[in-house]
Amino acid sequence: MPALPSSLISSLSCASAVTVPETAAGLPVALAVLPDPRARRGVRHRLTVVVTAAVCAVVSGYRSYAAIAEWVADVPASTALALGIDPDRRPSEAMIRRLLQALDSDRLTAAIGGWLAARATVETPAARRVIAVDGKTLRGSRTTDAAARHVLAACDQASGLVLASTDVDGKTNEITRFQPLLDQIGDLRDTVITVDALHCQRDHVAYLAERGADWILTVKANQPTLHAQLTGLPWRAVPQAARDTDRGHGRREIRTLKILSVSAGIEFPHAAQALQIRRRRRRLDQPKRFTTETVYAITSLRLHQAKPAQLAAWIRSHWHIENKIHWVRDVTYDEDRSQIRTGTGPQVMAALRNAAIGALRTADITNIAAANRHHARDSTRPLALLGIT
Repeated sequence: MPALPSSLISSLSCASAVTVPETAAGLPVALAVLPDPRARRGVRHRLTVVVTAAVCAVVSGYRSYAAIAEWVADVPASTALALGIDPDRRPSEAMIRRLLQALDSDRLTAAIGGWLAARATVETPAARRVIAVDGKTLRGSRTTDAAARHVLAACDQASGLVLASTDVDGKTNEITRFQPLLDQIGDLRDTVITVDALHCQRDHVAYLAERGADWILTVKANQPTLHAQLTGLPWRAVPQAARDTDRGHGRREIRTLKILSVSAGIEFPHAAQALQIRRRRRRLDQPKRFTTETVYAITSLRLHQAKPAQLAAWIRSHWHIENKIHWVRDVTYDEDRSQIRTGTGPQVMAALRNAAIGALRTADITNIAAANRHHARDSTRPLALLGIT
């Protein structure tokens, strides 16, 4: 990944550039709610201390249990003391590994997500909070006897912060984990939930209605009757409600949105509007060759609740979660090649990466790789980022 422009490198070079809201407590306070899986007898290092140190190491770009232990072993005594570690009795790699792979990964993510949400100072153009629900396979966790672990996460669209996650084990799928995932988020009233076609389920919209949330669902062939109803609507007679153009990565893309109110004719509960999203792409070196993709969606939002431009932005931002979270974890942290496989280790490490990425984003940092290098050069910088003084 290329380095940041010099002006941004300069902004990273000073620890005071990392601003934390005065009302936000440090990460150890948020982690205090986690249950310690260890027996009380013989515990030398508090759970909050070990997990906070692990997040500090991940902020600095460290990727494994051994690397985290090396960071803890190498930091100056003053940094160890600030973390709550006795400089003469630091946590070993074995101790860190045993604790992290025994943690409740869902509760860890919920604690970190709540802390990050309290820190976030993002000003969104829309009045509503929008949460994208998306899954990711941890490919490196695959073994000869077991499939790779899969995690379903809820991400704030505006900030890219992971608010909650849940493990999807081999005996179930994402559909059954949808409600347990969102149960981790306290208040969903007036929130808009965006999901892909897999979660276009009647049980899901009934649940969201009970929670007071609205939704935007992509519709594909897994709902053949509904998909046929949407494609059969008189779209040719409908004017474009929104249009935008994007140019980059050697191609040009034109996106259009059409909207129809569906008071009748759509057999899906709580659906208020049908959406047609058409994307036309062409490579800049082949100006006469276009590819066209048409996607359909439905929403519970009525015409007066969201403008067409807002709907288009929310739909597009749902796809951008792939770049904001998954791409960074795969490319910057090399997650798909991680060999951590035991216990809840894969999910816990994913949560630690989300914590590091989220903490950096709440400090208005976009180049995560450059930020990792910046924080690796001075062990006090991760502490300042995490609100440890």
